[in-house]
Parts: sequence; C-alpha cells; structure tokens
Amino acid sequence: MKPFPARRRIAGLVSRTLAGMLGACALSLGGTAYAQAQAQPKATLSDDLVKIGLILDMSGLYADVTGRGSATAAQMAIDDFGGKVLGRKIELVVADHQNKADIAANKAREWFDTDRVDAILDVAASAPALAVLEVAKQKNRIVVFSGPGTERLTNDLCTPISVHYAYDTYALANTTARAMVQRGGKTWYFLTADYAFGHTLQDSATTVVTEAGGKVLGAARHPIGASDFASYLLQAQASKAQVVGLANAGGDSVNAIKAAHEFGLTRDNKQKLAGLLLYINDIHAIGLKTAAGLVLTEAFYWDMNDATRKWSRRYFDKLKKMPNMSQAGVYSSVMHYLKAVQAAGTDETVAVMKQMKTMPIQDFFTANGRIREDGRMVHDMYLFEVKTPAESKYPWDYYKVLATVPGDQAFIPPSKSKCPLLKR
Repeated sequence: MKPFPARRRIAGLVSRTLAGMLGACALSLGGTAYAQAQAQPKATLSDDLVKIGLILDMSGLYADVTGRGSATAAQMAIDDFGGKVLGRKIELVVADHQNKADIAANKAREWFDTDRVDAILDVAASAPALAVLEVAKQKNRIVVFSGPGTERLTNDLCTPISVHYAYDTYALANTTARAMVQRGGKTWYFLTADYAFGHTLQDSATTVVTEAGGKVLGAARHPIGASDFASYLLQAQASKAQVVGLANAGGDSVNAIKAAHEFGLTRDNKQKLAGLLLYINDIHAIGLKTAAGLVLTEAFYWDMNDATRKWSRRYFDKLKKMPNMSQAGVYSSVMHYLKAVQAAGTDETVAVMKQMKTMPIQDFFTANGRIREDGRMVHDMYLFEVKTPAESKYPWDYYKVLATVPGDQAFIPPSKSKCPLLKR
C-alpha cells in the first residue's frame, strides 16, 4: 500500500512539468498562433441541416426576372460550395408568393417556426419583401434581398439582420435619371406601377431629376399587371415631356415599351423612354428593333468580362437564357452566406451576419463588394445603352457600357440615409 502515495507524487510532478512545458510552448509562439487556436470557433449548428429559403414569383408578372432563374442560381451556388457546410447538408426550399404580401409573410413565418429554415436569401418584389422583412426581424433570422427594389429595405426600415444585395431604387434612379438629364432630358413624365416599388422608384427619380436641374410634369399610376397602357401613354404624350420614365418592372415594363413603340411615342425623338428598372430578360422579350437606344442601369451584365461569361454560360446551359442582375445576385449572396457560416462556425444569426459584414465580396458579380452596417451591399453599377440590331453580333449581345458608377456614388450615402445603424 505504501508505493501508491509516491506514485501520486511522481504523477503530480510530471503533470506540473508538462503544464510548464505547454505554457513555455505557447509563449514561444509569441501568443499569436496559440490565441488564434483558442479562438477558433467550434462548429455549432442549430440542427443537422443548413436550410435556405427563396420566396419568389414563380408564375406571375416577375417570373421571368426572378422565378426559376433565381432558384437555379441558388442551387448552383450550393452545388459549387460542395453541398455541405460545417459537415452538414445544405438544402434549398422555394415558394411562390403569387405577388401577395400576406402569402409571403405567412410562408416566412411557417419556414422559421416549423420548417427549420435558417435564412431567406431572396424575396421577389417589394411589397412581399417588406412583409417578410418584418417577420425575419421578429424571428431574428437573416434575410437577403436581390429581387426587390425599394430602398426602404436599407433606409428607414433597415435592420441588423437584413441585407439588400443587387440593386435598389435609389441606385437605379440616381444613375439612369441623372444621365438622362445630363443628355438633355430636362422634363419628365412617369408611368408608375401603383405599389410600394413603383412609388419609391418615382420618388427617387423625381429627387434626382430636380437636383440635376430638371422638372417633373406629372405621372400616371397603373395597376400591377396592366394589360392596356393606351390611356397612360396618351397622358404621357399630352404632357410633351422630353422623357417618359418607366417606374415599373417585369411584364409591365415590357408591355409599356411595346405599346409606346406602337403609339409612335418615341418617333422622331420627340420623347425618349427611360427604363428605371429593366432586365436583360425584358430586352430579349421586347427585341432590339423596339428596344434599341434605351438607356438603363444594371448591376451585372453577362458579357462584361471572362468571369461573367464563364458563369453565365453555365447558367445558360441549364435554362437556355442569360441571367440578369437579380439572378446573378442570388448566386453571389448564397455563396457569401455559406462562406460566412463556415467562417463563423455556426448558423447563429448574429455571428453569421458579423462575418457577412466583415468579409469582402469578390466574385464574378462584383470585384469590390462590401456590406454596410445598414445592410446595403455596396458595389459598382453600370449605365448601359441597348444596341441596335446592326450592332449586335451574336445572341444576347444587347448592351454597350456608357459608364461605370462606383458604389459609393451609386447608392444612397450615409449622410442622406434615415437608417439609425449607420455612423455619420
């Protein structure tokens, strides 16, 4: 029985010696590597799955510019990431909100409460987006928007858990309207979709036109999904405004431009159309013969450089059409979210959002993106002019670049924002 106390004393001595050696080792590393190792987050997920949701227009007015294309882009990002993050499977779920805010909000609540959705990575259209934003705020879950336009998402309604990714009404109006006024379009008349997005876009453009020395002569508001633009175009013609600004999107923009061409609104350059939100899908639907000369703003064009072409051709192989800025933005935002989860070692909202705002965004979508404290993803915007049929050399060769607008000039500056999260 006597040897055991001696053994305990020897074991204690060895333990203290090893502890001292480990401490010396840590000091010899200068503390840096040791501290980093200690700070490395342990992978902790809320469950055995990372689940991403998209609430889109899958069958209505905006189906071509969001819909299946956005869902495909998100799945491409998940596949390119490897299908897993922190050793857990990544799953994508998609819902159709039918352009109704209540359906979008109810689906978001159901996903967060019962279906284990960790983040919603897009909501098409502004009214549904605003409804989902409120639910995400209540549930403290991340929501990222690439499809909707209203600048309120990062202005007066900004939250710590939301990001506005691809574009917004301020950047569109600031780029397109300012360019049109500088080109001589001093007087404006608006055709405006009668809902949140259209109202905000008209208001933003009005501010820019006025600041640039122009004047707004009036506006006609039309219902979403309008089938007949005749009466609105007659009002625009009667105004004799130099520019007719289209504060609408998707099928509404396509139908308005086609009708304006039939009415001879732009014949002999008496009046010019300014598409305040036009996608490449819209130009494809309208055709270059009718759309030629239109000036518009986008955050992305498939034929800008080798990186945009490489990704876009992969996308084209799946859908037989080129992606627009919202669809490319969905891919980029999903990839950025997954990288943030990986870096944070968790899917917990605060930790992931901190990483999303810390990490720069450098990919085919943008080479210099960053997420501000208000949730605005700041990146370059591009002013384009639609080519004539003679200028277009191959399928989907639709744009020529007029100007590149740096992000800090394109998006609302902190000094003008109403977001309380921004430091001024």
